[in-house]
Amino acid sequence: MTVTADVADARTFEGVDLDVLATKIQTPFYAYSANAIRGRISGLRSAFHGLDLRICYAVKANSNIAILQLMAQQGVGADIVSLGEMQRSLKAGIPAACIVFSGVGKTGEEIGAALDAGVWRFNVESTDELALLQRIASARGVTARAAVRINPDVDAQTHAKISTGKAENKFGVSIDEARGWFAAAASMSHVRLDGLHAHIGSQILSLDPFREALRRVDDFRRQLEEAGHCIASVDIGGGLGVAYRRGVDRPIPIEDYAALVRETFADFGGTLVLEPGRYLVAEAGVLLTRAIRVKHGTDRSFLVVDAAMNDLLRPSLYDAWHEIVPLHDRSGTARYDVVGPVCETGDTFARDRALPTCEAGDLLLIGAAGAYGASMASTYNSRPLIAEVLLDDGRYAIIRRRQTFEEMIAGEQLAQAWHET
Repeated sequence: MTVTADVADARTFEGVDLDVLATKIQTPFYAYSANAIRGRISGLRSAFHGLDLRICYAVKANSNIAILQLMAQQGVGADIVSLGEMQRSLKAGIPAACIVFSGVGKTGEEIGAALDAGVWRFNVESTDELALLQRIASARGVTARAAVRINPDVDAQTHAKISTGKAENKFGVSIDEARGWFAAAASMSHVRLDGLHAHIGSQILSLDPFREALRRVDDFRRQLEEAGHCIASVDIGGGLGVAYRRGVDRPIPIEDYAALVRETFADFGGTLVLEPGRYLVAEAGVLLTRAIRVKHGTDRSFLVVDAAMNDLLRPSLYDAWHEIVPLHDRSGTARYDVVGPVCETGDTFARDRALPTCEAGDLLLIGAAGAYGASMASTYNSRPLIAEVLLDDGRYAIIRRRQTFEEMIAGEQLAQAWHET
């Protein structure tokens, strides 16, 4: 769902009255629509109907175990980049056989744990990692299935910090290097290198980068098969953009993307893997916050709210736009810098934003906050992690309670026991 500026619509989300909900749960808090997530999954399956497709949700987008449980219930696997994400996914009921392990910095401990758990596939990103995977798999007497993550050197036309498919980025290896891996694959006794992987970035709003990247991947796939190598799977990553700003962001229709994939891989007989993250959860989530005060400065007015950059980092980190909807029907409009209480100038959600006139105590909704919100949160300024709530057909369930001060400092202790090295 995309948040609308219509107050009557915004007050109710997934059949739940947000004003009432905010009297039961302390603001700020996240709320997620279960049906919106199910709808996105269903839409993907419909668009790709008839293809041998695996959907592996990018856990980093929103790693709450209740969200992962919802994915498991819908038959969706997981794309992980850490041991912790694997443990979360398994705990939520996602089978290890439906997990792909990505990331440039897999440690020996993580690789060993993933092999022990039986993850389906490793997306390998360096020669060193490939050698480490061979050693650890050999020591355990198991065979690891692997795909090489190629860097197709394609500009995703997105924010520089979420572009991952250019030669200057840290991800993947060149096609020439990958070709050498396959040439030497027979010498690896405990790694079956039979897959390709490419992910060029996130929040992509044009088909052109996908078209170029997928063409390069498929050309390489054909070359490998002509050379006698078996390619069992092609992981085309994620990156599908969503509508953060109405009338400006124009996401790719999923049917158009699916048609491109069908056309590109028309003669491929293996499994296609899709790794959506933001696409499944961003527009399914909102952040509820309450106005603390309006501060009138010399040049502008500041609407100070109780949410902050430690709760939702995207505006500070990426200059990202999120819709902000006051949930009241007061007449009049004003322009505000919407800011949080953290001691940073960057703690700003919007600058010079035109909104209905606000007062202290007003409830506001920050839209499209379901991805890279709670999963990137911190306790900066000693602010406890906020609650998360799942909404489903008029019901709600708290899926993470607000952290207490004692829980926030539980791992800390006074320097009383000193040791010599």
